[in-house]
Amino acid sequence: MNRQAYDHYLACFNARDYDGVLAHYAEDFLLEFAGYRFTRKDPVRRFYAFLHAYLNEQITVTAYVADAQMVALEGVVRLEALCDLTPETLAAEGYGRLVPMTAGQVVEIPQYIHYHLRDGLIVKAGCALA
Repeated sequence: MNRQAYDHYLACFNARDYDGVLAHYAEDFLLEFAGYRFTRKDPVRRFYAFLHAYLNEQITVTAYVADAQMVALEGVVRLEALCDLTPETLAAEGYGRLVPMTAGQVVEIPQYIHYHLRDGLIVKAGCALA
């Protein structure tokens, strides 16, 4: 995945175009972050639709390296709470491992994000705190 293709993927993510984001994923994939594992597109779509109802999330790339088999980057994930995201709400949706936020709160999280590719599509993705 070249930088232009990744920038398109990221633009889709930042615009909440989940179909555009998921078009970059193979049918068989593994997405892991914050202790959660996703292997199907519909649960990923549901997760982000839920999360983005409460938070504005933007990813900024600060370093990028890629070849035909993988993309590795450093970035900053900026979360801004649009309204309160309570522990009870997170638990009710099955996302109790995520950190609650209050309306107006902003958090910037440096992360390492790593993707494995097959035929230009993401087959495995994960991130860790930098």
